[in-house]
Formats: sequence, structure tokens, C-alpha cells
Amino acid sequence: MTVLVFGGNGQVGRELLRALAPLGTVVATTRSGTLADGSACEVADFDRPDSLPALLDRLQPAVVVNAAAHTAVDRAEQEPEAAFRANAQAPCVLARWCAAQGVPLVHYSTDYVFDGQGGTPYREDAPTAPLGVYGTSKRDGEDAVRAAGGRHLIFRTAWVYAAHGGNFLRTMLRLGAERDQLRVVADQIGTPTPAGLIADVTAQALRHPGGLSGTWHLTASGQTSWHGFAEAIFAEAQAAGVLAKTPVVDAIASSDYPTPARRPAWSVLDNRRLQQDFGIVLPAWQDGLKRVMAEIAAT
Repeated sequence: MTVLVFGGNGQVGRELLRALAPLGTVVATTRSGTLADGSACEVADFDRPDSLPALLDRLQPAVVVNAAAHTAVDRAEQEPEAAFRANAQAPCVLARWCAAQGVPLVHYSTDYVFDGQGGTPYREDAPTAPLGVYGTSKRDGEDAVRAAGGRHLIFRTAWVYAAHGGNFLRTMLRLGAERDQLRVVADQIGTPTPAGLIADVTAQALRHPGGLSGTWHLTASGQTSWHGFAEAIFAEAQAAGVLAKTPVVDAIASSDYPTPARRPAWSVLDNRRLQQDFGIVLPAWQDGLKRVMAEIAAT
């Protein structure tokens, strides 16, 4: 069968091309028509949602996996129309086509649909209350996927990183090699989640015989702050030989590092339902970090 992956150059998209290969023929799309390794792929422009049905009609996929999104949280505040086209209107188009064709749709969402004012891990049925454009556009995308009426698997995740791409881990490694001291926010709490874990769980969920449909929280287990994550990154990097020395990491408040978009202070998602429904054990975030650092060390 054909598995169509939108967003083939993203952190999760690149891992999906690996993880979904055993399920069938994986067809990737990017906005440019070129993958990270330089090979050609299908073109899909989420800035033009009306162009997507023609691609779907031509390829006739048996499964659609949407890993494409407008993820520049701060820039979304300046370009809300672009964020809503990519994060709400385009998923709506995909979901309606999939519902009409009886094709399951996997769609990824975010902890930013919540306001971060909680103190216990958010369950899937917790009220959403996004703080900015990015979170609102992703919530509207979720709603559109559900409203289409087809089989869907919406996976909310958070604090995504990988050995490749632009992410917090890669930024810390770069800055750690350049500086002796860094300042990192310590009052935002969440769960660092490897893109590879998200892709592997997606493949397991699609193989599950139950034909389940719904919304699940897909993160690693446990919690930390950005400051705690940074310190763990440097400790693992030094142990793996990726960095020769570790910088001093000073803890600061979010108010000391203002950004155009407000971040949820509490981003911990309750992932028990996913583990129960699919029979999957989600590892501790520290274990995920060890695996990704080993991958970096091996390159």
C-alpha cells in the first residue's frame, strides 16, 4: 500500500520515512519537491491548501500521515494567515479527502493547545485554551480533522528534537561548543520527546489491529525544565564524546527572556491512554536523550 507522508523534511517527517517503510511504499512530500538528502519527492504546498486534493487524487494513498506544519511559534504572531493556512485549513482539506475515501489520517498536534496554567499532566479531554496564534491554529486543525468524520489518529506531542534539523538540543550543542556560560529558562516544564520515538509509535499505532480513532498524547515519560534539559544534554554530550567540556548553565525566568509568543509554563501531557490503547511503553525522556546523543556521536 502507499503511505503518503506530508512534511518529509521536518524532524518527525524524516524519521517517519524510516519508521513507516515496513508498512508499504512510502511517498514523501515537501514544499520544494526535494528531500534532505537531495533526492526528488512530491510537491505539496500547505500555503495553498486548495492544491492538495489533486495530489491525493493522483496518488490514491491507503494511509495519509501529516507531519507538515507552520511551527515557527514567534513568527506565527506576525503572519497568522500563513499559520492558519498550514495548521488548520490544509489539515481540513486532507481530513475531508481521507474521510470521503475511507483512508485513515494521522495528524500531529501540540502542547500549545493548552494554556500551561495546570500543575498535573494534561489528559486528552482537558479543556484547550491556547495562548497565541500557533496554538490556536493547531487547535483549529485538530477540530477540523475530527469534524471531517473519518478515521483519524491525532497525536499531541511536545518539546520535539532530533539529531538533525533545528531544535533545542542542536542549539545547545552549538552554543555549548562556543561558550563557557549559558542562560536557560527554568520555569517552563515539559517532556523532551525525540522525533524518532514519535515516528516509531506512529508505525506501531498503524499496525494495531483495533482500527482505533481519536486523540492521544505522544511524549516520552517524565518531566523537566528547559534548564534541566540543557544540563542533561551537556552531561550526555560530554559522556558520549560529542563535547570536550560542558558550560555553566544559569537558570533564568521566562520574564528574563521575552519572546513575541507566550509559552505555556506547564506542558506535561498525560500519555497513559496511548500506552493502554496501543500496548506501548513510552520510555523516560532521559533514555530518549541517550539514544539521540549516541546517534550524534556516531556521525
